[in-house]
Amino acid sequence: MRRSILACGLLLAFAGMATAAAAAAAGSGTSQTSTSTIPGATTDVTTTEAGKTPARWELRAARRWQRHIRRFRADTRHWLTVMRGRPPANLSRSLAARSLPRLRELARRWRRRAHRAQWQAKHPPDLRGWLCIHRYEGSWADPGSPYWGGLQMDLSFQETYGGWLLLHKGTADHWSPLEQIWVAVRASRLRGFSPWPNTARYCGLM
Repeated sequence: MRRSILACGLLLAFAGMATAAAAAAAGSGTSQTSTSTIPGATTDVTTTEAGKTPARWELRAARRWQRHIRRFRADTRHWLTVMRGRPPANLSRSLAARSLPRLRELARRWRRRAHRAQWQAKHPPDLRGWLCIHRYEGSWADPGSPYWGGLQMDLSFQETYGGWLLLHKGTADHWSPLEQIWVAVRASRLRGFSPWPNTARYCGLM
């Protein structure tokens, strides 16, 4: 009887040890699985963060900076056209930047360029001399043939030094005063003030 009780006790003890070992193995596997999934979860979050769509405020800010760029670029084009007598052919139109810092930087660059072009256009060479000639010649809007505008340019003169303006805006009386002056500046680089012999002399330019 004692032997059979002892044998039963031993069997129960072995069974308990086996159950404990199985439970420990299962717990170890769960821990390994949990640990191995942590890096994968972190990678997924990182990927999601990197590839997320922009927030609404970012889209609004990007559109605002793009509008600024377009406006400053249009201003630059206008003032360069005033000085050159025709639109510039190589003015960049790229808005390829996607990040807000890049768009802000582009807007600042175009603003500086627009302000520089405006200042140059409003300060042509010998500005006081041209204004003096204008006072002797006529109104900026003078439509009288055979001479037009505030510097009294004939058609041949307008075709030679302001051909694009003549083609797209009509005779000199339809040009702005600055456009008329810059056409005269281009002529003076080749001919001096000889097209205005008397008034240039009155103004001390000859």
